Amino acid sequence: PNAEATPMNSVRERVLREIVTRLASAIAPTPVLRMPAVPVTREASPALLLFVDGDSITAHANHLVDRMLIVRLAVVARGADAFDVADQALVAAHAAMLADPNLGGLAIAVREIDCEWEFDDADAGAVALPARYEIRYRTHAIDLTQTG
Repeated sequence: PNAEATPMNSVRERVLREIVTRLASAIAPTPVLRMPAVPVTREASPALLLFVDGDSITAHANHLVDRMLIVRLAVVARGADAFDVADQALVAAHAAMLADPNLGGLAIAVREIDCEWEFDDADAGAVALPARYEIRYRTHAIDLTQTG
Protein backbone atom coordinates (compact mmCIF):
# COMPACT_ATOMS: atom_id res chain seq x y z
CA PRO A 1 0.00 0.00 0.00
CA ASN A 2 1.13 3.54 -0.56
CA ALA A 3 2.65 5.37 2.40
CA GLU A 4 0.02 8.11 2.43
CA ALA A 5 -2.80 5.63 3.01
CA THR A 6 -1.01 3.92 5.90
CA PRO A 7 -1.76 5.53 9.26
CA MET A 8 1.29 6.39 11.34
CA ASN A 9 1.74 4.59 14.64
CA SER A 10 1.25 6.46 17.90
CA VAL A 11 4.25 8.09 19.54
CA ARG A 12 3.96 5.49 22.34
CA GLU A 13 4.21 2.61 19.85
CA ARG A 14 7.16 4.25 18.09
CA VAL A 15 8.90 4.75 21.48
CA LEU A 16 8.38 1.07 22.32
CA ARG A 17 9.68 -0.08 18.94
CA GLU A 18 12.73 2.16 19.31
CA ILE A 19 13.42 0.67 22.74
CA VAL A 20 13.14 -2.90 21.36
CA THR A 21 15.53 -2.01 18.51
CA ARG A 22 18.10 -0.47 20.87
CA LEU A 23 17.87 -3.34 23.36
CA ALA A 24 18.12 -6.00 20.66
CA SER A 25 21.34 -4.53 19.28
CA ALA A 26 22.79 -4.02 22.78
CA ILE A 27 22.27 -7.58 24.04
CA ALA A 28 22.41 -9.66 20.83
CA PRO A 29 22.22 -12.62 20.45
CA THR A 30 19.97 -12.67 23.56
CA PRO A 31 16.40 -12.19 22.29
CA VAL A 32 14.16 -9.29 23.33
CA LEU A 33 10.54 -10.41 23.84
CA ARG A 34 7.90 -7.71 24.02
CA MET A 35 4.99 -8.52 26.35
CA PRO A 36 5.39 -12.32 26.06
CA ALA A 37 2.09 -14.13 26.52
CA VAL A 38 3.69 -17.32 27.84
CA PRO A 39 6.55 -17.94 30.28
CA VAL A 40 10.04 -18.15 28.83
CA THR A 41 11.07 -21.78 28.41
CA ARG A 42 14.35 -23.15 29.69
CA GLU A 43 15.56 -23.43 26.09
CA ALA A 44 14.65 -19.81 25.36
CA SER A 45 16.61 -18.34 28.25
CA PRO A 46 18.43 -16.13 28.65
CA ALA A 47 15.98 -13.58 27.28
CA LEU A 48 15.12 -9.96 27.94
CA LEU A 49 11.41 -9.30 28.43
CA LEU A 50 9.85 -5.88 27.88
CA PHE A 51 6.58 -5.02 29.63
CA VAL A 52 4.57 -1.79 29.75
CA ASP A 53 3.58 -1.08 33.36
CA GLY A 54 1.57 2.03 32.54
CA ASP A 55 1.16 5.17 30.50
CA SER A 56 -0.20 8.24 32.23
CA ILE A 57 -0.82 11.89 31.51
CA THR A 58 1.26 14.26 33.61
CA ALA A 59 0.23 17.65 32.15
CA HIS A 60 -1.90 19.43 29.56
CA ALA A 61 -0.82 22.72 27.97
CA ASN A 62 -1.81 24.43 24.72
CA HIS A 63 -3.07 21.36 22.84
CA LEU A 64 -0.09 19.34 24.02
CA VAL A 65 -0.14 16.44 26.46
CA ASP A 66 2.86 15.39 28.55
CA ARG A 67 2.90 11.65 29.14
CA MET A 68 4.87 9.21 31.27
CA LEU A 69 5.35 5.66 30.01
CA ILE A 70 6.63 3.11 32.53
CA VAL A 71 8.43 0.13 31.04
CA ARG A 72 9.83 -2.85 32.88
CA LEU A 73 12.69 -4.94 31.60
CA ALA A 74 13.30 -8.39 33.02
CA VAL A 75 16.27 -10.51 32.13
CA VAL A 76 15.44 -14.18 32.64
CA ALA A 77 18.39 -16.54 32.99
CA ARG A 78 18.86 -20.05 34.34
CA GLY A 79 21.73 -22.19 35.49
CA ALA A 80 24.79 -21.91 37.69
CA ASP A 81 25.83 -18.56 36.18
CA ALA A 82 22.28 -17.14 35.99
CA PHE A 83 23.02 -14.12 38.19
CA ASP A 84 26.08 -13.20 36.11
CA VAL A 85 24.26 -13.68 32.82
CA ALA A 86 21.26 -11.63 34.01
CA ASP A 87 23.46 -8.89 35.44
CA GLN A 88 25.61 -8.55 32.32
CA ALA A 89 22.54 -8.41 30.06
CA LEU A 90 20.94 -5.78 32.27
CA VAL A 91 24.12 -3.69 32.31
CA ALA A 92 24.07 -3.67 28.48
CA ALA A 93 20.31 -2.99 28.37
CA HIS A 94 20.63 -0.14 30.87
CA ALA A 95 23.38 1.49 28.79
CA ALA A 96 21.18 1.17 25.68
CA MET A 97 18.17 2.69 27.46
CA LEU A 98 20.11 5.72 28.71
CA ALA A 99 22.54 6.26 25.81
CA ASP A 100 20.09 8.64 24.09
CA PRO A 101 17.53 9.96 26.59
CA ASN A 102 15.54 11.48 23.71
CA LEU A 103 15.24 8.15 21.86
CA GLY A 104 16.02 9.76 18.55
CA GLY A 105 13.67 12.70 19.13
CA LEU A 106 10.64 10.68 20.27
CA ALA A 107 11.04 11.28 24.01
CA ILE A 108 11.77 14.14 26.38
CA ALA A 109 13.65 12.01 28.91
CA VAL A 110 14.40 8.44 29.99
CA ARG A 111 15.10 7.75 33.65
CA GLU A 112 15.69 4.60 35.69
CA ILE A 113 13.16 4.09 38.48
CA ASP A 114 14.14 0.92 40.34
CA CYS A 115 15.39 -2.65 40.12
CA GLU A 116 14.66 -5.73 42.22
CA TRP A 117 16.00 -9.26 42.28
CA GLU A 118 13.80 -12.34 42.13
CA PHE A 119 14.96 -15.92 42.51
CA ASP A 120 12.66 -18.89 42.08
CA ASP A 121 14.23 -22.17 43.15
CA ALA A 122 11.18 -24.12 41.94
CA ASP A 123 11.87 -23.00 38.37
CA ALA A 124 15.24 -24.68 37.85
CA GLY A 125 17.15 -21.82 39.40
CA ALA A 126 15.57 -19.18 37.20
CA VAL A 127 16.68 -15.65 37.94
CA ALA A 128 14.61 -12.66 36.80
CA LEU A 129 16.35 -9.33 37.18
CA PRO A 130 13.87 -6.51 36.55
CA ALA A 131 14.54 -2.83 36.06
CA ARG A 132 11.91 -0.14 35.52
CA TYR A 133 12.28 3.02 33.47
CA GLU A 134 10.16 6.10 33.01
CA ILE A 135 9.97 7.57 29.53
CA ARG A 136 8.55 11.06 29.35
CA TYR A 137 7.14 12.09 25.98
CA ARG A 138 4.69 14.60 24.55
CA THR A 139 1.89 14.30 22.02
CA HIS A 140 -0.69 16.58 20.49
CA ALA A 141 -3.94 16.41 22.45
CA ILE A 142 -6.01 15.24 19.46
CA ASP A 143 -3.36 13.33 17.47
CA LEU A 144 -1.41 10.58 19.22
CA THR A 145 0.89 10.17 16.20
CA GLN A 146 2.35 13.68 16.55
CA THR A 147 5.11 14.57 19.00
CA GLY A 148 4.73 17.88 20.80
